[in-house]
Amino acid sequence: MAQPGFEPPGSGDFIFTPIFGNSILATKPVLLLFFSVILISAFFIVSSRKAAVVPSKLQFAGESIYSFVRDGIGRDVIGHEFQRFVPFLFTIFTFILTNNLFGIIPFMQFPTMSHIGFPVSITIFVYLVYHYVAIKKHGLGKYLKDMCFMPGIPKPMYVLLAPLEFLTYFAIRPLTLAMRLFGNMFAGHLLLMLFTLGGEYLLGSAWVIKIFSAISFSLAIGLSFFEMGIQCLQAYIFTLLVALYIAGALADEH
Repeated sequence: MAQPGFEPPGSGDFIFTPIFGNSILATKPVLLLFFSVILISAFFIVSSRKAAVVPSKLQFAGESIYSFVRDGIGRDVIGHEFQRFVPFLFTIFTFILTNNLFGIIPFMQFPTMSHIGFPVSITIFVYLVYHYVAIKKHGLGKYLKDMCFMPGIPKPMYVLLAPLEFLTYFAIRPLTLAMRLFGNMFAGHLLLMLFTLGGEYLLGSAWVIKIFSAISFSLAIGLSFFEMGIQCLQAYIFTLLVALYIAGALADEH
């Protein structure tokens, strides 16, 4: 009998049934999310527990990640008020990075940020902080005025620009921030599944076609390294944009 046709992976492969019970909290993505919190907490507690002037390898690794976020993102982007936002930026970066890297770790092999609900949830926190900082700095009236009515623009243009600017700050920015992270993680994982499952399918074909299964598996391995770079980059971009938004909220000419 002819071998059944290859069924490519799709969005249905991102839906998981509960591992135990009937609660959504027992699905693989949610359990990975909880595990990431435990893993991150344990790593930085252990790496800083016996801090010394001459750091151990573990302490050096933890301090390097913290310094990267504090100096490379917080201080360089936000400016002299950066220090109070470092814990927030550091939490976002390590949380997203860990959950992204789960996509290429054996036995886990699922980036939790490929579920749209998780990036949206982080974005909600980001925008609550961002708007709170701006309102506290400038006041609600001045904040909305400066947002919608930029100086130096002909007054008739405000009819068009004011609603566009309002939508940009309250809808477009949060939407693009969440969708960028989700889209990259979803597409990357889908490609990895495609080449992995495709290689497995080709192994069951005629011996001539089996040769192409090696190519498919090789592409899957190569894409795994490429995906690791994308996962790190997306964590950095998300955190960088958060810092840019906070810097804009603190700017005197806002």
